[in-house]
Amino acid sequence: PLLQNAELGKRAPRWIRDNEVTMCMKCKEPFNALTRRRHHCRACGHVVCWKCSDYKAHLEYDGNKLNKVCKDCYHVIIGCTDSEEKKKKGILEIESAEVSGNSVICSFLQYMEKSKPWQKAWCVIPKQEALVLYMYGAPQDVKALATIPLLGYTVDDTPRSADLPHSFKLTQSKSVHSFAADNEELKQKWLKVIHLAVKGETPECQNELQVN
Repeated sequence: PLLQNAELGKRAPRWIRDNEVTMCMKCKEPFNALTRRRHHCRACGHVVCWKCSDYKAHLEYDGNKLNKVCKDCYHVIIGCTDSEEKKKKGILEIESAEVSGNSVICSFLQYMEKSKPWQKAWCVIPKQEALVLYMYGAPQDVKALATIPLLGYTVDDTPRSADLPHSFKLTQSKSVHSFAADNEELKQKWLKVIHLAVKGETPECQNELQVN
């Protein structure tokens, strides 16, 4: 669990691992090897880019030494708030960890759009929006790469020979989204939820089909 504001700097945070994110958890800019390297905020443990970690604050758990912190923690620790931070979040700006923790189903799936190569995506159908599929680059990303409103899509679950083995397609007029699970069991769990969603229904049993 992430530290509450009152505990910032008093307790060592749980560090989010570098491979759990593909973008800065503050400004949402994608990381790359050259200009945007990953840094950790020593107060909240989030992975941030250099711009967002260019602050220093005295942290109690580290003997009140000056440590590199992110902008948000800096404002909390020195006691001033940033009102523009409370701007309304857009639809894609829902944090993955937030929706994954309260989801109908979530797991990694391979995803292919048009003739682009297959790529791995962290896919989530949140409970409060059980008719929308959110796609993230990684489980801790703070912004979705895309959302697919499932209502009205046609499900085709027979893979062609060129597809990955456990794949299925969602089609609606000209848009086609191809997905592939790691195994047949996972594919069937996703199809169970998606078959309902395309008809505008949500799963009766709200048991989480959480797959790690």
